[in-house]
Amino acid sequence: MVKVAINGYGTIGKRIADAVLKMDDMELIGVTKFTPDFSAMIASKRGIPIYTTQEKIEAFEEIGVKIAGTVEELINKSDVVIDASPGKVGEKNKTLYENNGVKAIFQGGEKAHVAEVSFSSLCNYEKAIGKKYVRVVSCNTTALCRLICTLRKNFGIKKVRVTLVRRAGDPHQIKVGPINALLPKPIKLPSHHGPDVQSVIPDVDIVTTAIVAPTTIMHLHVVNVELENHVNEDDIINVLDETSRILLIDSENMKIQGTSQVIELARDLGRKRYDLYENIIWRDSIKIVDKELWLIQAVHQEAIVVPENIDAIRAVTGIEKDPLKSITKTDEKLGVMRRL
Repeated sequence: MVKVAINGYGTIGKRIADAVLKMDDMELIGVTKFTPDFSAMIASKRGIPIYTTQEKIEAFEEIGVKIAGTVEELINKSDVVIDASPGKVGEKNKTLYENNGVKAIFQGGEKAHVAEVSFSSLCNYEKAIGKKYVRVVSCNTTALCRLICTLRKNFGIKKVRVTLVRRAGDPHQIKVGPINALLPKPIKLPSHHGPDVQSVIPDVDIVTTAIVAPTTIMHLHVVNVELENHVNEDDIINVLDETSRILLIDSENMKIQGTSQVIELARDLGRKRYDLYENIIWRDSIKIVDKELWLIQAVHQEAIVVPENIDAIRAVTGIEKDPLKSITKTDEKLGVMRRL
């Protein structure tokens, strides 16, 4: 049983914690919190051990949250740490993990150099086996890597061009925007997403651009791929329909025409926090035009990287060296779907 610590219990950390609790080959030994708030109170009531810095213990106890120990004590007793701290903080935490001789999994908010491998389960699971430091790439990059690796394996790829419409902030955030604008970010193209994909798939020809929109629930990608082999739309649909962590929907039969309806689908499925671990691809957006593939996919930024973090735990600790077995187990435990 692998002992897992989660350093940071925010948007991603709390979801990974819930996922670890569902696995039968790993144990959640604790999470770190640095702000006494409702999340800490609820986690404490659920019996999740909470650790913090020595100077903050009293503040947590004042709101009725029992503290199990310090951050250093949690790290010292773990086999692997999921660093789910805010972007750029993970790299600062790396010294703590090095000093305690513990493996660590970072998130996509960190630069690629923080880890030995930038990780995507469907692309390069084997490269992460036994490594000390692995970085699970960001939500957008995770979705793109899943799609690109699937298409590349089955059809070959010449180039990829993507326009990303990014959410402005997560639903709980109150200090981000824009509120009433479409914001090209960056205005000087391309965006960072292409190089981030290349941290996983170094030789793929990809260029991306991004627009930030006043929404909180999902990202949306318009993807254009020039394939090496001649295929038709049914070929693409059949492959994607059989691929783990990719879910096809359609706008006509299912009446799902926007991201708000995708989220409503997750609610109707009974998903906790309306989490969607899957790439959501509109089946009727899949078109071959002048020998190029076009499609549109939606990405739930709060949840999509959770399965990859679980797989990364198995890879770095070596408890499962077969990517298919890990992916299958993770998906079964989390209820990830291939089709409705």
